[in-house]
Amino acid sequence: MTEVQSTTTRPPAKLLDVQAVAELLDCSPRHIYRLTYTGRMPAPVKLGTLARWPQRAIEEWIGNGCPSCDEGSL
Repeated sequence: MTEVQSTTTRPPAKLLDVQAVAELLDCSPRHIYRLTYTGRMPAPVKLGTLARWPQRAIEEWIGNGCPSCDEGSL
C-alpha cells in the first residue's frame, strides 16, 4: 500500500491597491493614506513605490470595528 501525501496549498494572498481599499471603506484614496500615516489602519506592504494592503488584514481590521493600529494603543 502506498501512502499519498496531501499537500495543502493556500491561495496567494490578495493585495488591494488604495482605490480598492477606499471603495471598501467608502472614502477617498487620500483618506486611506491619512489613516495609514496616523497609525489608524493597517500598514501597507511596500512593493517598490507601490503600496498594497493584504485583503485579509483589511477585512479583519473592519471586522474588529476598525481599531487604531498605532503601536501605543491597545
